[in-house]
Amino acid sequence: MFGFLRRRTREPIVFPDSGAAFRYACENLDNALLLEAVVPALVEERGRVGAEGERYFSIRLANRSGGRVIDACTLKEATDAPAVGDLVGFKVVRVEPELPEPFDLLGFIAYRLATVYVPGKGWPVERNYVPDNIKPMLRL
Repeated sequence: MFGFLRRRTREPIVFPDSGAAFRYACENLDNALLLEAVVPALVEERGRVGAEGERYFSIRLANRSGGRVIDACTLKEATDAPAVGDLVGFKVVRVEPELPEPFDLLGFIAYRLATVYVPGKGWPVERNYVPDNIKPMLRL
């Protein structure tokens, strides 16, 4: 009788590889660069290791125009890092739209994402790169 109140479950979309998942994110999802958002990205190139142990990468953030290339890193206490070709989650820390690219966006590589998209829930985390000493932000 009240079937309209029941939550509709949608089947997960499984992709054959990270590239296909990234293309889906670009073409079908709104990947807004908002504070604390996790934006899907594709690791394109491995960079240097910083003086404090942070690992730098060239990544392509998903957006409607096929992606935006930025340099991003894991945090210095991270015990693991992604590989070239991985689908990762870029955690947005600060957005300054009045500054020119690439200075308008600050964040870090927080997760390796599974090549599965669950409608209404997002991308499952396959590997967490956020160190244990980083606490999530609480909003009251």
